[in-house]
Amino acid sequence: MSTEFPGTPAVRGDDDRTVDLSDDFVVLPEQTADDTDRGWGERSGGNDDWLLAERPPHWD
Repeated sequence: MSTEFPGTPAVRGDDDRTVDLSDDFVVLPEQTADDTDRGWGERSGGNDDWLLAERPPHWD
């Protein structure tokens, strides 16, 4: 019961509220749309295969 208004139920504050943290709630994405190849104005696919084939011999 509320001490301020007798006869009315007491209201629980946010500090007393239980929060379920078991769900994996995503607030922000891992990567934004402008931080992709397309966002940078590049073609998708890249040239990773070519870069690996052209590695200098002293890197091995």
